[in-house]
Amino acid sequence: MTSIASAAPISPLLSSPPTPSSRSSLPESLTLASHPRVSSKDSPYQQCVPIPRRRDFIGGIALVAALWREPQESEAREVEVGSYLPPLPSDPSFVVFKASAKDTPALRAGNVQPYEFILPPTWKQTRVANILSGNYCQPKCAEPWVEVKFEDEKQGKVQVVASPLIRLTNKPNATIEDIGSPEKVIASLGSFVTGNTFDPDELLETSIEKQGDQTYYTYVLETPFALTGSHNLAKATAKGNTVVLFVASANDKQWPSSQKTLKAMLESFQV
Repeated sequence: MTSIASAAPISPLLSSPPTPSSRSSLPESLTLASHPRVSSKDSPYQQCVPIPRRRDFIGGIALVAALWREPQESEAREVEVGSYLPPLPSDPSFVVFKASAKDTPALRAGNVQPYEFILPPTWKQTRVANILSGNYCQPKCAEPWVEVKFEDEKQGKVQVVASPLIRLTNKPNATIEDIGSPEKVIASLGSFVTGNTFDPDELLETSIEKQGDQTYYTYVLETPFALTGSHNLAKATAKGNTVVLFVASANDKQWPSSQKTLKAMLESFQV
């Protein structure tokens, strides 16, 4: 394990839908405090520009209905995960979440390989807004998106963020080592850990872990200005045409009692 300087704020990606005033122009970057960049080619909002034609008016109504539709059963269920996820055989104080095609648009499109991790049974899965889920750009998203989010008000939150491999390297099916060192990878993805900005000085530790043929980079960050929380743990790997990032976050109040749990969750993550 290598100790280096620390990393700075990045914010958790927003999970709430855009406000009416923001629908005409999308922000430049995907952060917890902003929405992901959407090209004019893919953006559903480009269709919402008022045009004095009846068919366009009706089309606009249909689009708004799609954006604000009620979640399907395959989406986040805001109940304790212990009520529907199986316990970890070796430790019943955790349950196992195994992502499948019913869970996210990217998994349904085959753009992300299935992943899994453990979490306490009292945690709840939270909804990810359509605009952040990659629903409108699969299978060729140009910017990172949020796969799933879970949280507990007393312990913290975790999220899985996926980034197109081409955003980091032009090499097809590259491994995480092909992309570069742990420091290079976090420099590109750090803002998706903190939710706003990344400062290398807030990166406390990095390590490299092998699980079979898969290599993972892990990070410990102290991020006093991050929107996600002042303490962040992250784990990244590359598989297929996607880089997958697992982030566990806590504030100063949560961290003393939850850091052991969050570290166990981080260690369990695998693609």
